[in-house]
Amino acid sequence: MHHLSIDLETYSSVSIRDAGAQRYIASDDFEILLFAYSVDGLPVQIIDLAQGEVVPEWIVQSLKDPNIIKHAYNAPFEFGCLSKYYGPMIPAQWRCTMFHGLYCGYTAGLEATGKALGLPEDKQKLNTGKALIRYFCVPCRPTKVNGGRTRNYPHHDPEKWALFKEYCCQDVVTEMEIERRLSSFPVPDFVQNQWETDLTINMRGVAVDIPFVDGALYIGEQSKAEMMERAVALSGLNNPNSVSQLSKWVDEHTGPDVEITDMRKDTVIKLLKRDDLDHDTREMLQIRQELGKTSTKKYDAIKTCVCPDNRVRGLLQFYGANRTGRWAGRLVQVQNLPRTYTDPIELARELVAGRKRDALKCCYGSINDTLSQLIRTAFVASPGNVLVDADFSAIEARVISWLAGERWRLDVFRTHGKIYEASASQMFGVPIELIKKGNPEYALRAKGKVAELALGYQGGPGALIAMGALDMGLHEEELPDIVSRWRNANSHIQSLWWEMNEAAIKVIEYGGSANVHGLWLSREYDYNQGHYCFTILLPSGRKLYYVRPKIGTNRFGGKSITYMGIDQTTKKWKENETYGGKLTENVVQAIARDCLAEAIERLEAAGFPIVFHVHDEVVIDIKPYADNDTMLNQVCDIMRQPPAWAKDMPLNAAGWVGDFFTKD
Repeated sequence: MHHLSIDLETYSSVSIRDAGAQRYIASDDFEILLFAYSVDGLPVQIIDLAQGEVVPEWIVQSLKDPNIIKHAYNAPFEFGCLSKYYGPMIPAQWRCTMFHGLYCGYTAGLEATGKALGLPEDKQKLNTGKALIRYFCVPCRPTKVNGGRTRNYPHHDPEKWALFKEYCCQDVVTEMEIERRLSSFPVPDFVQNQWETDLTINMRGVAVDIPFVDGALYIGEQSKAEMMERAVALSGLNNPNSVSQLSKWVDEHTGPDVEITDMRKDTVIKLLKRDDLDHDTREMLQIRQELGKTSTKKYDAIKTCVCPDNRVRGLLQFYGANRTGRWAGRLVQVQNLPRTYTDPIELARELVAGRKRDALKCCYGSINDTLSQLIRTAFVASPGNVLVDADFSAIEARVISWLAGERWRLDVFRTHGKIYEASASQMFGVPIELIKKGNPEYALRAKGKVAELALGYQGGPGALIAMGALDMGLHEEELPDIVSRWRNANSHIQSLWWEMNEAAIKVIEYGGSANVHGLWLSREYDYNQGHYCFTILLPSGRKLYYVRPKIGTNRFGGKSITYMGIDQTTKKWKENETYGGKLTENVVQAIARDCLAEAIERLEAAGFPIVFHVHDEVVIDIKPYADNDTMLNQVCDIMRQPPAWAKDMPLNAAGWVGDFFTKD
């Protein structure tokens, strides 16, 4: 095999940040400006397409040659660009260095990854790139100085152009050095295959109901304008949407017992519960609630990134959550869409598409809330097709039960599946038959539910509160008892946390490996980097990587585990702390991810084309069967099939067939 490392510099009038790579590439004015490459690690060459140079025929042929592996950092971008220029390509012939870095526990971004790996200066990405990209790769503002032009070409600044070519070449150097540094820890073939499938799914995209989206944007703007006009009339403020102006106004119109300093969602909710608000203040707060909804922002995002064929592509980032290997949402963020409670939903969609705002308000009440609930339905089946939606049932609860060997839970999942009722039964010693609607014991189900959602990963009362325990009517003083009862009922899961913590500390301190419930925890030396990694070998054969692990002291005086990684709050590369419960969470979510990944491969192989997926749910766009129930059962049966490495895991799935995406 030979290797071709590639980096491209391109131009498009479409914002790649807002619209995504596929909409950017689909623009009529898209073009490749520079094509830098290296063959088998030889010195980098560059082709200046912007100034008339032509890509040699041998390179064009190599782009489709199965004996030549193509490498790039964020390879889906180069894959998409070159596919537009030279026709369809084969994902299996490509390797993505960014994905390789994410697999090994590093961050995304060529510059950030180079720094995290400690690349020498001559191997790092040049820091002049951002300014040069702004100059040559995006439209410029017309001014008198630049003669009113809207784009900068090489002849407008030859010195900058020469530097830009150097920058492009250096990106290939950096990409190759990162790949060399990561070579000690190769990506398993089956995970590479999953990346290839993901590339196919993201390139396929999902259809969008454009008239419906346009109607939602129109109604949303009308509603916003009306509310702003009413707010101005009520308050006299020139900008009622200003937090500082509105906070001051509300503070002046409420009692002296409270000081208003912000207009956050929870603040507004608390204020609206007061009995002493006058009519105008209450209405202003209600308007604030409505204006604070993000109902049209998602529609704006869809409209921005939809391609000319009315499909949105690139909704998912493979290995975007690199601690577990799960996918991350991009662009419209399909993993964070509101649920749909609107009923009847078909009528609501019809009114929105017809821009019948008054009728929508008359039938459904709040315009913004209705639009927010309908966002999912903007994604539709292709003409003549239907969507098939199927998702795993309680996948994390099933995985942690299987991993820990919590037998009573496994029995639940192999029979009736009512884990909330069963958990409450175990916690409070009440027969499960009594925990049903109409019986006083049914109140225990809420405690079982919140405990199941919050406590699986060593959480305490704070985790219950974060999961909404107080909003469910539970009292803070009863939360420690719920924690204690749940842990006592799930002793094997509790033991799993401690075993994970103790084994990880021992391995990091003294080296070697340890087996915890079929997981292999190891300290591995990276010869290319000159440092250690803490790894967890999952049952699937995939590994989780924790870079430069150390043992320190936590705030309680005990031993703590730290590693270098991305801080989820600051998004910076820094030292992070973890513990047994958190490691358990990583592992459980990683195994759940592997179950989904294998189901995706099986569904694709069976002829069910997936257009996107969300956490534990797949969405398929396909021609309808004569009997759609038969089709749905086939999909769910494929989802229920346990992987070869966990044949005794009790998986289950359910779903629906319809014309548009929804979630109740």
